[in-house]
Amino acid sequence: MADPKGFLKEGRKSAERRPVDERVKDWDEVYPDGIGRALLPIITPQAGRCMDCGIPFCHQGCPLGNIIPEWNDLVWRDDWEGAIERLHATNNFPEFTGRLCPAPCETACVLGINQDPVTIKNVEVSIIDKAWESGFVRPQPPEWLSGRTVAVIGSGPAGLAAAQQLTRAGHTVAVYERADKIGGLLRYGIPEFKMEKKHLDRRLDQMRREGTVFRAGVEVGGELTGDKLVDRYDAVVLAIGATEPRDLPVTGRELGGIHQAMEFLPQANRSSLGEEVEGQIMATDKDVVIIGGGDTGADCLGTSIRQGARSITQLEIMPHPPEARPSGQPWPTYPMTYRVSSAHEEGGERVYSVSTKEFLGDDEGNVRALKLVEVRFEDGKLVEVEGTEREIPAQLVLFAMGFLGPEKPGLVEQLGVELDERGNVVRGQDYQSSRPGVFVAGDAGRGQSLIVWAIAEGRAAASYVDAFLTGDTALPAPVKPTDRPLVV
Repeated sequence: MADPKGFLKEGRKSAERRPVDERVKDWDEVYPDGIGRALLPIITPQAGRCMDCGIPFCHQGCPLGNIIPEWNDLVWRDDWEGAIERLHATNNFPEFTGRLCPAPCETACVLGINQDPVTIKNVEVSIIDKAWESGFVRPQPPEWLSGRTVAVIGSGPAGLAAAQQLTRAGHTVAVYERADKIGGLLRYGIPEFKMEKKHLDRRLDQMRREGTVFRAGVEVGGELTGDKLVDRYDAVVLAIGATEPRDLPVTGRELGGIHQAMEFLPQANRSSLGEEVEGQIMATDKDVVIIGGGDTGADCLGTSIRQGARSITQLEIMPHPPEARPSGQPWPTYPMTYRVSSAHEEGGERVYSVSTKEFLGDDEGNVRALKLVEVRFEDGKLVEVEGTEREIPAQLVLFAMGFLGPEKPGLVEQLGVELDERGNVVRGQDYQSSRPGVFVAGDAGRGQSLIVWAIAEGRAAASYVDAFLTGDTALPAPVKPTDRPLVV
């Protein structure tokens, strides 16, 4: 273990973010010089808080099965090269999870039963950022080639994890991405202030040096049909995500100024990186209403603040979450508590227990206001509270209400794979779809989920693809498709 008395001597500390009035003027990460560097002065004693708990429930809380106590101990002992070796043994991309994962490992931390848990996520990102700076992260090309080919469709975290594992196993892997650059939602869905794209780009460079081939700007399901794809490659991995957005079909939906979050955020990301975006959706000098209280809604909030919105209101149909862990969500489950992201620190109003009734337009056909009503749950049903209807101004409305599975037209329909009742691609315990040789990883099969689950599924699917191609595999398979997060 690390410091035997660390959890008794040290309280929980996290890196301090840049002042709000400074960071909202740019698109850089909210931590000075990056979170890994900001954490270095405090991270060793924080890693030393890790207990010799006997049964490390943090392993169970992490879908990747990260060996958390071991790399906490190595950080405390100042063995950073050993720490990144342990971390990379289970996680291909800790620079992504260390910035973007909600850290279910921390809510499962044994210390968290009656104290603040270990800052596991902070230790993780410190290890990988230190490793990059120290030259500990190097390409790992295969020693031999199998002669087998694999197509990975989609370059988000699931696709990239599957591709890296299969390339290192000796297969020739091509990753297809319909956007003009590789990265999926990591590239255009995550704002720069949450993760600067330099972290993505240097990992992609490592993968290229290992032998992975990237083909951006290719719409698989168009000229390259599903049948052609299956004929061309020995195996196919569908990692296309759950990109069909949930809509809100109420009166006035057709008005101008009402958009899905994934129309708004990719444009903002491109603009923040210096690209010209024709007809960009902008929040500047507008009253912005964001429907949806999750991470995507928070990303819209932080982006709207940086674009100079006049006011921002984030609506959530569910009640205000409790500050502390509810009794019905005991340790080590992931509790649904009130959380404040960096974007929430920066401004905007959060309104709970409300439902949108109607969008109101102006004479030019654009939205001018939103009519909402308070709601509550009675006998498990959502009912409106009489006399609570009101209007709030809105010239820009953004839907951040989640996703309904992968897009069906094109590749999914061409492959003829079976879908479940939620519209996700059905797969067996070996991640293989109803079409032989076509495997499914990440949100396309699981449904909208966390980045850590996407990476875990990409790694697991790769092991089954490897076994399918060669008859055996040495690749780890951390999760089964039927594994679910430990939440209420």
